[in-house]
Amino acid sequence: MRKRVMTIMSVLLASLSSSFGATSNDFKINHMANESNSVVLEATNKYLLLPIQENAPEAKVGIIKNNVHTGVYSNVRLARERVDYYVPYDISEYRGGYITVDIQGMPQNSICWSNIKFSDTFDTTNIEKFRPSYHHTPAYGWMNDPNGMFYKDGVYHLYFQYNPYGSMWGNMHWGHSTSTDLVNWKNEGVAIAPDAIGTIFSGSCVVDHNNTSGFGEGAVVAFYTSAKPTPWGDCQTQSMAYSLDNGKTFIKYENNPILTSSEKDFRDPKVFWYAPKEHWVMMLAVGQHMEIYSSKNLKDWTKESEFGEGYGCHGGVWECPDLVELPVEGTKEKKWVLICNINPGGPFGGSATQYFVGDFDGSTFTNNYPEETKWMDYGKDHYATVTWNNAPDGRCIAIGWMSNWQYANNIPTLQYRSANTIARDLSLFKQDGSIFLKSEPCKEMVEARKDGRQIKAVNVAKAETISLSPQSDNGAYEVELSINPGKSKEVSFTLSNGKGEKVLMTYDTVKKTLAMDRSKSGEVSFSKDFPAVTEMPVSKSKELKLRLFVDKSSVEAFVNNGEFVMTNCVFPSAPYDMITFESDGNRYKVKNINIYQIK
Repeated sequence: MRKRVMTIMSVLLASLSSSFGATSNDFKINHMANESNSVVLEATNKYLLLPIQENAPEAKVGIIKNNVHTGVYSNVRLARERVDYYVPYDISEYRGGYITVDIQGMPQNSICWSNIKFSDTFDTTNIEKFRPSYHHTPAYGWMNDPNGMFYKDGVYHLYFQYNPYGSMWGNMHWGHSTSTDLVNWKNEGVAIAPDAIGTIFSGSCVVDHNNTSGFGEGAVVAFYTSAKPTPWGDCQTQSMAYSLDNGKTFIKYENNPILTSSEKDFRDPKVFWYAPKEHWVMMLAVGQHMEIYSSKNLKDWTKESEFGEGYGCHGGVWECPDLVELPVEGTKEKKWVLICNINPGGPFGGSATQYFVGDFDGSTFTNNYPEETKWMDYGKDHYATVTWNNAPDGRCIAIGWMSNWQYANNIPTLQYRSANTIARDLSLFKQDGSIFLKSEPCKEMVEARKDGRQIKAVNVAKAETISLSPQSDNGAYEVELSINPGKSKEVSFTLSNGKGEKVLMTYDTVKKTLAMDRSKSGEVSFSKDFPAVTEMPVSKSKELKLRLFVDKSSVEAFVNNGEFVMTNCVFPSAPYDMITFESDGNRYKVKNINIYQIK
């Protein structure tokens, strides 16, 4: 097949006013009443490249073949006055025949008609200066919640909420990426697409080693929320699909949906195997509580219990649950952790992740600390955190969406939107008579270090600046250090660049807190909620041990290898290439400073 990229010819513009539309040897455009349009064409290429204008209203785009609608309509912000970028609309399955692209809600004088292209390829070369180096991002389009993660045959699979038709939320699919090291990710395209039951919201995957479902030994079974918009509001039900090729493609279960409810918010199924009772467990987010179900075969589910009323924060809807059993460091004890994402209601506004520590008997979760609200991360940009199924070596590995619903649609990128946090190994630790969740940078982040440089110690009397170059030159690096504050009540240190942009961190030795101020971090004007100061507690030890992961558009701070964590996005015009330590008049020492480039 010949390869070509062809723009719709300018002669089409002259005939837009014709009720019979514009024609060429390859297509015919019809403009009809009430902003209804059709493009009739022979599908000789893989893609239509659709021009997008970010602030335009959504049009509806679908395919008609042999006078029958072939699938779900997509909401696409087609260009009216300008073209911000392109997205590919796959028509490859119709090659060799004629189709009609039905486009509704699009004025006939819009510039999209003269800018639609045909192509057999779509260029995903990175054109974004803020795209991170070692954090997962989609190749293009919008991404939010991580979904369906599982490990099998040496490969980590990461699915995610995905809009392939624009860089703002909508048209929810499951996108798919894979990795062998949790650092470098390969784009695998769309895994599960919308259907007549609904778009594909968040969920989980399990590896069915014992073929309890009958789909096949070792089949990967996906659970997701089918979200169907209606004139009376969304209808959310639970569906399933299975894969016999290790998660590359999925076959939807013929009897979907498998769970229904009259509740408005009924979503995000998290499924895992509970060995003591030899059954599967499903966690579901329902309004502001969780529901727990059980099943022997992954198809038929029985409600066991509810959890949530009177516990934790209820500032917004509960979402994306997880339930994992973890060891308590320094003991032989294990406890269960119920992870609960909430939006809004986070400690610094917008979305965040809370958790509960307790016991689970396969049917009911009991919260051991009913008076406490515990936060998994104290930054503004950590949400929808869930764990990998079937992780190797008994590990419990989590990852979160690195954004906040207050401004996620508006961050200053176009080719893609949103990244995920680095992967984190979870465990528990005891402090002050309570048990807390520890989120340690996954061990693979140590293996990702390159070209390290060590500075043994710096004595700070007034101010001391350390260059982070050359490790910081590509904006992707790690800084590891320990602070012995001496008699200082406040220790300040700043990541900065030559443009005057900076992230200020303040260690209050009296309150035992660490704050991060990103109000002057770079581009902050896109949202009034973005230039914020966040604060987290730290341990009461005499020395503050800190690992900072910086990656072009984010800073993740881990105290004592993850006992307390803070994740914040930043958008500097140049990499932060200096760190400056300042005193409150009392001397202090910064020791064991290690700077690593991460590629």
